Amino acid sequence: MTTERYIRILAGSFILVSLLLGAPASPLYVSSWFLWFTAFVGANLLQFGFTNFCPMALILRRLGVSDAAPCAR
Repeated sequence: MTTERYIRILAGSFILVSLLLGAPASPLYVSSWFLWFTAFVGANLLQFGFTNFCPMALILRRLGVSDAAPCAR
């Protein structure tokens, strides 16, 4: 998998988990403060779309995740 695909999976997972923990109607509700994490992830995705800079991409590259998908044969 590529860096961008990992970013999409992680961002989606973070958003879903923070909504589960922050929405009062959720059975896993902990605190409404978790909704700030949802906003943080959304803001990072928005600025990534405009600037093509993502802190998670830097972390994934240092962990050895490739930027481009291998050619299909």
